[in-house]
Amino acid sequence: MVAIIKYNGGNVNSVQNALNRLNTESIITDDFEIIKKADKVIFPGVGEASSTMKSLKEKGLDQLIPGLKQPVLGICLGMQLMCKNNEEGNTAGMGIFDINVKKFPAKDLVPHMGWNTISNFKSSVFSGIKEESDVYFVHSFYCEVSQNTTSICDYILPFSASLQKDNFYAMQFHPEKSGTIGSLLLNNFLKL
Repeated sequence: MVAIIKYNGGNVNSVQNALNRLNTESIITDDFEIIKKADKVIFPGVGEASSTMKSLKEKGLDQLIPGLKQPVLGICLGMQLMCKNNEEGNTAGMGIFDINVKKFPAKDLVPHMGWNTISNFKSSVFSGIKEESDVYFVHSFYCEVSQNTTSICDYILPFSASLQKDNFYAMQFHPEKSGTIGSLLLNNFLKL
């Protein structure tokens, strides 16, 4: 069973639909016991960092998520909130990744929206996926490249397209909207 964390960040239904296509049972929940007992946890996100973090704190999810022991996948804003801090609303994150989230510098090119290429794979979630594959992005803020970076995308500047530390995995792009490549990535995560 996969737990999809329910909070005021969007995109939970798209993630659940992607899991349904992979014949994987999932539940959208904010119940601590269900989340702790799940085989895998997905922390999706679309929205604004400070209001989303406030919602997580109100539910205590900001304390629960960093302590989870099973594989956890953060998507888009979910990935950014797993980092140390975010320039959007000057928001303190959960600090799972010791990385800063910054706003892209070129206003006329933001948001970064659409298909773009990822490369420099350094994680088992990329098993069977060719370097220079295209995935779908929608974001105005980016995670710096660090020792936790497991793939890179170049848009205005190089940034972390994905991260990993211990049992925590994260993707800035949307695997649930990235066609066959996204399905392969989700399936690889489910096999961890």
